[in-house]
Amino acid sequence: MPWRAGFLQHIFIFCTRVLGMSDKAFQFLNVPRQPPRTVPVAIRVMGYGEISADFGAGQAATQAERCIDCGNPYCEHACPVQNYIPNWLKLVQDGRLLEAATLMHETNPLPEICGRVCPQDRLCEGACTLEQTAFGSVTIGSIERWVTDEALRQGWRPDLSKVAETGKRVAIVGAGPAGLACADRLRRAGIAADVYDRQHEIGGLLTFGIPPFKLDKAVVRARRAVLEDMGVRFLLGREVGRDIEFGELLDDYDAVFVGTGAYTYVDAELPGRQLHGVHDALPFLIGNTERLLRDEPAPAAFQLKGKKVVVLGGGDTGMDCNRTAIRLGAASVTCVYRRDEPNMPGSAREVKHSREEGVEFLFQRQPLAILGGEDGRVRGVQLVRTELVEDGDGRARPRNVAGSEYVIEADVVIQAFGFLPSPPDWLRAHGVTLEASGRIVTGAAGALPLQTSHPQIFAGGDNVRGADLVVRAVYDGREAAGSIAQMLAQASVRQAVTA
Repeated sequence: MPWRAGFLQHIFIFCTRVLGMSDKAFQFLNVPRQPPRTVPVAIRVMGYGEISADFGAGQAATQAERCIDCGNPYCEHACPVQNYIPNWLKLVQDGRLLEAATLMHETNPLPEICGRVCPQDRLCEGACTLEQTAFGSVTIGSIERWVTDEALRQGWRPDLSKVAETGKRVAIVGAGPAGLACADRLRRAGIAADVYDRQHEIGGLLTFGIPPFKLDKAVVRARRAVLEDMGVRFLLGREVGRDIEFGELLDDYDAVFVGTGAYTYVDAELPGRQLHGVHDALPFLIGNTERLLRDEPAPAAFQLKGKKVVVLGGGDTGMDCNRTAIRLGAASVTCVYRRDEPNMPGSAREVKHSREEGVEFLFQRQPLAILGGEDGRVRGVQLVRTELVEDGDGRARPRNVAGSEYVIEADVVIQAFGFLPSPPDWLRAHGVTLEASGRIVTGAAGALPLQTSHPQIFAGGDNVRGADLVVRAVYDGREAAGSIAQMLAQASVRQAVTA
């Protein structure tokens, strides 16, 4: 891209000398892209703390000044919640921190979380105009994280002083990102929000699935405090269908939002998957996080010191498993993926972090079987090489290469092939239409966005999309709250007309 850099420099000279524009609009020429420092590898693999440091005083503003305000904000278009990125970058440049935090929350109810876990390299930063040059994109995610963290430290809270209470009540099933986003938006509309969850902490996979080195759990607890200050009520340790009947929610509330996520892991049906030492990714990650929250030592199944670990799958969950296994003392971690690196579904940043921490990648390898010894324990994985074949659907398809089978050693195998929704029985019992995969059907003809076949029930997040990004679950929760508010407002108008 050197010619683009030279072209931008010529534009800079013309605009500053001929048009008299401020050279601050071209800060990217003098200020390199500089994300916050990361903790040195030798230190970070010894624990579970977040690996990225915060920006120092003034660093966020300096990095924000690299934005060229290109007029057609590709970064904003690439963001699933359509954040007003250039606008709040300008506020950061001007030192208007609290205003920047307020603007962030207009589109994203969980900006400090998305700033940490979003794959910005595939979304906003990947679409940044500067990313197409030698200068590198604006550090959008790191700035988003810093602004929200710092604003909360300074006492920033959403201003609900002008919100008029409607007297309406909504039950939210699931305290994951979709449910939390929905609760935030309902309270801003003057609607009471009660959030039910079977776990003892809020967050869903934000708390129990994403490892602490990507998302410190104190961040989720801080968001809980913000939501409770807004009037959101959390009823934790209460499982709908066990501790309270779903029908009671329909009777007691004006509407219900279902954000139950996707927890059924995809079974590739590999021979040998029943062997001792084989883990499925989500139970592995959840089990490790739960014991960390309880401050307990790793159980025998998670004691990986000196063991050879093989992770099957190339998504972000696979990367989480890679890096967790390293912290559990594995002698080696090998990640197997059936396509090549450019076709990996996970974040390039997470792949980079895995490599830095010692993970070896085997690309274009398809697992055929998990092999065991006479003691019933894993001893290896049989792989076959693949070649990528274009079949017209926009993504190359892997095809096994005949005669290329071989075996790699393994003491532990972690399967990370993805997840499907786990629709509770009470959904069907109340007439909610589901797809064959278990996904909830929403937004049919004549329905509001994210409204199910039962007009009182709305749904969003992974139970509608299948396993997807946190930010898309946030979007669904936000939009579902808008649909609920619209439905309840229309009902109030009808009641007033007929009264």
